[in-house]
Amino acid sequence: MNILLIGSGGREHALAWKMNQSNQLKKLFIAPGNAGTMKVGENVTLAIQNFNAVKKFLLKNHIDMVVVGPEQPLVDGFHDFFLSDSALKDIPVIGPVKAGAVLEGSKDFAKSFMQKYNIPTAMYQSFTRKTIAEGKRFLESLNPPYVLKADGLAAGKGVLILEDMDEAKVALENMLKGQFGAASQTVVIEEFLSGIELSVFILTDGISYKILPEAKDYKRIGEGDTGLNTGGMGAVSPVPFADKQFMDKVERRIIQPTLYGLQQEKIDYKGFIFFGLMNVNGKPYVIEYNVRMGDPEAEVVIPRIKTDLLTLFKHVADQTLKDVSFEIEEKATATVMLVSGGYPGKYEKGKKIHSFEAMNDSIIFHAGTTMKDKSLVTNGGRVMAVTSFGETIFDALELSYTNAEKINFEKKYYRKDIGLDLK
Repeated sequence: MNILLIGSGGREHALAWKMNQSNQLKKLFIAPGNAGTMKVGENVTLAIQNFNAVKKFLLKNHIDMVVVGPEQPLVDGFHDFFLSDSALKDIPVIGPVKAGAVLEGSKDFAKSFMQKYNIPTAMYQSFTRKTIAEGKRFLESLNPPYVLKADGLAAGKGVLILEDMDEAKVALENMLKGQFGAASQTVVIEEFLSGIELSVFILTDGISYKILPEAKDYKRIGEGDTGLNTGGMGAVSPVPFADKQFMDKVERRIIQPTLYGLQQEKIDYKGFIFFGLMNVNGKPYVIEYNVRMGDPEAEVVIPRIKTDLLTLFKHVADQTLKDVSFEIEEKATATVMLVSGGYPGKYEKGKKIHSFEAMNDSIIFHAGTTMKDKSLVTNGGRVMAVTSFGETIFDALELSYTNAEKINFEKKYYRKDIGLDLK
């Protein structure tokens, strides 16, 4: 099979790394990819938002399947373009149509969907510029902290959690006045759920599904979960508290009703669903839906999938996923993200990366890297994920930290407390 994978981060490197192991793969193209994906496929420059340019590339290179890594193309209707084009409609796309991608593209839609299908989530209301006064009154009805979410995609920055009522009211005004652009034309205010987070993933063909290994990621830049939110500073899998009893609740109360809802709404959903969950005293609640794999969760989840990923994708395309066996590696995985100094604020690019070549006991997934003058250099805020296997997540973390220390670039930073809250 000739495959086109869309994306450039650690998630895409993990997907490319896994697909490259399949004996069904003939040629893997990654658009645009990074310095790591170059080792497992061919990076190509392609304007993904230019659907006609994508069509030309697909036909020229005889592409048999497209795998979409990030959410934006899906929200923009990438899959729908295929279905509407006679020359492309038979090329499978792993990733939902626009109507399904709205689960991530609109928090207001996602919350109303959960409410409609009795999926446990925090109490909420949505507000626009015309209803700011009602929004402030709703804030007054809640106990702190106050959770405000931009309705649309805001590159992971559209969620504010504030302790002070007056600050929350000002934040509501700022968001509705365009703090996050079009993403915050509507703002969702919801009650704060106190518990511990985890990420659960499924791969679905719209009818049946496979539950992938769960993970826990760490979003804050500072140790002890302090400081600004990032794209993710590390992750572990499995999650110790996500035992069979808890996961049975997740499947029964969240996964199955979500798929039922999609079917009732006549949304043909083929791809990943990421359930951002909160464990509140043993009860799972949905914080958010994502319509793709997480990052850096992909870097710990995908290595634990033993089944050929292209086999799974083919069964998704054919809607025969129930017919394929699915195996998960029992060993644990842990990843530590190396980031540029200053991230998630201002940071410099182009820093030469040293001592990454001889990592035989860890997997290095590139995120923000590129080649310059035949040298590997930094090209983003999150630079590399160091992933290791172990008998426990703590064994895996020990190995990842040993190798994270060895890799060097100017102003390198990483959190040294990933997973400690699970001991």
